Amino acid sequence: MKKDYIRKIIGTFLLVSLLFAGFIQGIQTFMKLPKEVVLFQGNEADIHSIPTLAQLTSTDSSIVSVNGETDDISIDAQHAGNAELILKIAGLPIKRTDVKVLKNIKIIPGGQSIGVKLNSKGVLVVGYHLIDTKDGKRSPGEIAGIQVGDIITNINGKSVEKMSDVAPFIQSSGETGAPLKISLLRGEKAFETSLTPLEPNNGGAYRIGLYIRDSAVGIGTLTFIDPNTKTYGALGHVIADNDTKQPIVVKDGQIMRSNVTAIQKGSNGKPGEKLARFSSSDDVIGDIAVNSPFGIFGTLNTKVENGLMDKALPIALSSQVKEGPAQILTVIDENKVEAFDVEIVSTVSQKFPATKGMILKVTDPELLKKTGGIIQGMSGSPIIQNKKLIGAVTHVFVNDSTSGYGVHIEWMLREAGIDVYNQVQEKAS
Repeated sequence: MKKDYIRKIIGTFLLVSLLFAGFIQGIQTFMKLPKEVVLFQGNEADIHSIPTLAQLTSTDSSIVSVNGETDDISIDAQHAGNAELILKIAGLPIKRTDVKVLKNIKIIPGGQSIGVKLNSKGVLVVGYHLIDTKDGKRSPGEIAGIQVGDIITNINGKSVEKMSDVAPFIQSSGETGAPLKISLLRGEKAFETSLTPLEPNNGGAYRIGLYIRDSAVGIGTLTFIDPNTKTYGALGHVIADNDTKQPIVVKDGQIMRSNVTAIQKGSNGKPGEKLARFSSSDDVIGDIAVNSPFGIFGTLNTKVENGLMDKALPIALSSQVKEGPAQILTVIDENKVEAFDVEIVSTVSQKFPATKGMILKVTDPELLKKTGGIIQGMSGSPIIQNKKLIGAVTHVFVNDSTSGYGVHIEWMLREAGIDVYNQVQEKAS
């Protein structure tokens, strides 16, 4: 009799312990949810479980509905809008989670190799040139306080757009002896200075002692195309001048079709490179309106297809990207876009724009054999995971050519004028 009583007490204790453990585990599971969950319309998110005897409700089931019982709970994003999930125990609210449901955005992935020609706003100063004069070797530009990275926008009140615009002013100043009035941009600051060209000892044309450049060319990869506006994004990083390492301030530019002619294979400590050909003006496929930390953006003037994934795909936000298998689309031979396997090693759920949101590693044997991993010219290659466009390749690790950084697609879209959170869609400008 006494033994039966003891067994009942122990059994009751174990039952209460199990229920309490499940209760605590359920609370801990739900408490791990962030203060805000963002989903696209039609998406589903698993919560897995909530405490026994607890109730999870939505403040607006037309926006987000709660499905399942305590052991298998999920939420469905029904329509765009805002709602709350409320966890109640004995009628008392324990936790609230905001849910934001966004309209679906579908974007066509790229992968095509493109040639890039970027014209700077004015002429860019990339170095000093010392002139051998009777007073020694001097640079009039340096004497005038002009710095490497400055942009010359006006001379004597007249606009300067290309290098050939500068020579007539230098010649005129040399003939009259009048100094040149130079207008400059240094970062976001504008200022003026006075520069007097000098004549070399051995005669010849007067010089200003500056190396200047008015354009930059290179190759990269197209990331995405908006099927509605034909806005595109590419590269995933800013175009900077090779000498000054400063971002080029854009006046205008063009992107062109490009054929990859050879591959310089990368290795640890020595990044590889795509070698490509582009030249014909007939191959221009779009303009360049924006050069930002997240890539270049503009509008296409012709239909461009990759021949592999030409239908628009849904996108994934940074919070939805998972560690694990993915693919990149890129060109390693002529103009053929191919899909190659990669692994998302790490990903950061970002609330604010940032260029380094993912670390990826090339796992595809064919790509490793041909390129050694990530190489120059691959920047902008779209990253696909679970049939969603999640971002673009941006940089290779110098000491590990198989790995590199990726940028989340939501930040590239925002630079292109497509704000996934505010549902704003307009041309890049």
